[in-house]
Amino acid sequence: MFSKILSYALNGLEGVGVEIETDINKGMVSYDLVGLPDAAVKESKERVRSAIKNSAFIFPINKITINLAPADIKKEGSQYDLPIAISLLKASDQLLCDTDGIIFLGELALDGALRPVTGLLPILISARNKGFKRFVIPAANANEASYIEGLEVYALSSLKEVVAYVNGEAQFSPVAHRGYAAVRELKNYDYDLSLVRGQAVARRALEIAVAGGHNILFVGPPGSGKTLLARCIPTIMPDMTFDEALEVTKIHSVAGELSEEGIVSLRPFRTPHHTATTVSLCGGGNNKIRPGEISMAHKGVLFLDELPEYSRHTLESLRQPLEDRKITITRAGGAVTYPADFMLCAGMNPCPCGNYGSAYLQCTCTPAQINKYRTKISGPLMDRIDIQVEVDGVKYDELAGDSSAEASAEVKKRVNTARTIQHERFSGEKEGMINANMGDKQIKKYCSLSPECESVLRAAYENLHLSARARARIIKVARTIADLSFSEEILPEHILEAASYRSYEAGIR
Repeated sequence: MFSKILSYALNGLEGVGVEIETDINKGMVSYDLVGLPDAAVKESKERVRSAIKNSAFIFPINKITINLAPADIKKEGSQYDLPIAISLLKASDQLLCDTDGIIFLGELALDGALRPVTGLLPILISARNKGFKRFVIPAANANEASYIEGLEVYALSSLKEVVAYVNGEAQFSPVAHRGYAAVRELKNYDYDLSLVRGQAVARRALEIAVAGGHNILFVGPPGSGKTLLARCIPTIMPDMTFDEALEVTKIHSVAGELSEEGIVSLRPFRTPHHTATTVSLCGGGNNKIRPGEISMAHKGVLFLDELPEYSRHTLESLRQPLEDRKITITRAGGAVTYPADFMLCAGMNPCPCGNYGSAYLQCTCTPAQINKYRTKISGPLMDRIDIQVEVDGVKYDELAGDSSAEASAEVKKRVNTARTIQHERFSGEKEGMINANMGDKQIKKYCSLSPECESVLRAAYENLHLSARARARIIKVARTIADLSFSEEILPEHILEAASYRSYEAGIR
């Protein structure tokens, strides 16, 4: 007796079809599972056996061979429990109806209940692109599946229900489609720029950084508001479109970090501790290659507080993703590419004690200590941070005053306007391009400089001892400043302001 059931595997964010082939024959009683299964898949044999028996079905006592094809792809995770059980029941004539075209996914408990699986959303999208329409999944994954149109998804609670559905013994309704806009309106951020007192220069730099998608560094003493400013970044970023939300949700689904809503509707804000390893930041693992913090921050913000406290090797691993907006993780078992289009925000003290340069506090560090501390951040990494802002403490009157600062909603309107200008400008380029993503070709095409601008830029380049990359980034920031000013051309004052945000880098050379 032979059966074939369809399921799906994941390679990064791409789904790959898997056929569960089951052969039951006479001979010495055995239960073999082949096809490059990992430990979790091998253990499914006992889960499936118990689930079948405890669901009042008969587990065949014969020579059983189960093949997960194609055999050259490593099978990972527990989502094969359900398709293996269905394949066994079909091969033993306990499932009589046709299962062609149905994809089964789900982990089984010993009593036959279905438990949720990770990575469901990218699997559904990949399978839909291959022409599959019908799916059977665990009930706990229903919300995640409800945002994908054009599919017939049945979210069931147990093996008994799945068999009843396939055999036509009971009627179940497919998962109803949910609108993204309604979910987005229910979510709010916990922070707002109205909570930030003083720091006019930092607020201006923050607005420019978000408007153009530029990386930003805040340098200042403890308690000056660096972390609060960073946490306000998502509140002034444009709302995520549905396509962006799906991109982000796919990554979080693979990582197993989805909320009950089943979709990520707010821009991610990830802030790993300074003890984070390179693998946790970039992604990887011994068996399953998981996305790291830079991918979890895709379309959002990666905030690295106390930047010099991170290991040098960990920080240097950011250089390539900051340029390419993606990361390829290579292991012995293969290579996986995850998106990493994030805005980097970092915070650091100016010296070990944190008070160097403060107008209110006395620094106790020696020049050697200050130099050693600052040079923990390499030149190439600092080159990739477009805006570097020095912030100082806030006066008491500014903290105690009744006047409220401009709220995030007002700043967000200006950011949205600047982004609209950029999208119209780059309409013939890559979709979703913003100023920070421009390459040399786009800079030459869209950022022509007058002789006066060239003169200002030359002076900044020579006086600040900047690199060619830093020059290009000054032009990008100046283009964003011009957009915020509704200026079609980059003016000398735009170049001058953009260059002023590189002064900290020049001071540590």
